[in-house]
Amino acid sequence: MRLIQITDSHLHADKRARSRAGIPWQQFQRVLEAVAAERPDVVVFTGDVSQDETAASYAHAREALSAMPCPWFWIPGNHDQLELMSAEQPLLDEVDLDQWRLLLLDTQVVGKPHGELGSDTLSALAGRLEQDDRPTIIAMHHPPVDVGAAWMDAIGLQDREAFWQLLSAYPQVKMILFGHAHQAYAQFHPVAGSDIGVYGCPAMSDQFLPGAEAFAIDEASRPGYRIVDIHGHEWQTWVERVAV
Repeated sequence: MRLIQITDSHLHADKRARSRAGIPWQQFQRVLEAVAAERPDVVVFTGDVSQDETAASYAHAREALSAMPCPWFWIPGNHDQLELMSAEQPLLDEVDLDQWRLLLLDTQVVGKPHGELGSDTLSALAGRLEQDDRPTIIAMHHPPVDVGAAWMDAIGLQDREAFWQLLSAYPQVKMILFGHAHQAYAQFHPVAGSDIGVYGCPAMSDQFLPGAEAFAIDEASRPGYRIVDIHGHEWQTWVERVAV
C-alpha cells in the first residue's frame, strides 16, 4: 500500500497568479505529475487547497486531481472555504485502507489561522477508535506538535494536549500526517509507552523557513510531497522534492 500526502497548494482562480516565491498553479501541476509517477494507491490532501477561497480555485484542483491514477481525499485548512470545497469533492472522515484505516480530522477554526478539534470532535474520534483496532493513520491540517518555528507553533493545534491524552488509550494509532507548516517534519512522539510517528509535509506552493522566529519563506527549498509505504504493520516514509 502506497499512500502519498500532498498539502498547501494555495491556488487562485487566476492560474497565472503569483505567490511569494512562485506560481501556485504551476507548482501544483508539477507536484501532481511527480505524484502520479509514484503509482500511489491513495492520495490525501491535508488542506489549504485555496488561497483566495473562490469556487474556481477548487474546480481547478478537482479537475487536476481527478486525473490521479487512484482515489484521493482532502480535508480543509485554515484558508479553505468548506462549502465550495465540498461542492467539488465530499469531505470524508474515514478511508478504508484494507489492513489499515485513515481517519481525516477537520481542525479548522473559521476565520482564524490556528487549529482546534474541540470536545465534540475529540469525543467522536474516541468513539471511532473504540470501534476498530486496525493500525490507524490520522491526517489533519494543523500540527499537533511544535515544529520549531515560533510563529508557526503559535498557530498550530491549540488543544493538542487533549488530543494526545485521548490517543494514549489507543495504541493502534501509528502515525499522524499534518500540513500547515510548509516544511518537512519527522519525529516519534512518545505516548503511553509507545511511539507515534508524526510527519509534516512540504507544501505544493512556497516553503516556510524552518526554525524561524517570525514568518519567513525558505527560498532554497522546493515544493514536495510525502510517500508512506505500508507493509503489514510496518511502514517507511520519506519526502520527495520537485523542480518547478
